[in-house]
Amino acid sequence: VQLQASGGGLVQPGGSLRLSCAASGIIFSINSMGWFRQAPGKEREFVAGISGSGGSTYYADSVKGRFTISRDNAKNTLYLQMNSLKPEDTAVYYCARKLYGTNYYSPSTYDYWGQGTQVTVSS
Repeated sequence: VQLQASGGGLVQPGGSLRLSCAASGIIFSINSMGWFRQAPGKEREFVAGISGSGGSTYYADSVKGRFTISRDNAKNTLYLQMNSLKPEDTAVYYCARKLYGTNYYSPSTYDYWGQGTQVTVSS
């Protein structure tokens, strides 16, 4: 199983970025997926999650209304559209495959993780 995250970079406050996560080695369309982030000195935190069909999505309160998670099952790719970025969004962002359960918020319910992509929001 491989999850390859990309799309990070340096952006000014108020700007936008779109992260991608290319999956291989799994039947992507039946797997729920999630995005997490980890800032220096902080624990990894949930950002957004999506069901296998894409019909259900979940967001952390801190990103609700600014970030949108989506997926293209034909391309085995997960996305995170990030708008109105703030300096506090600065972190390494990880995509992950959800293994079990209905709790999208806990990292312990995910088994495979991508390598992470750095997002820096700064003027």
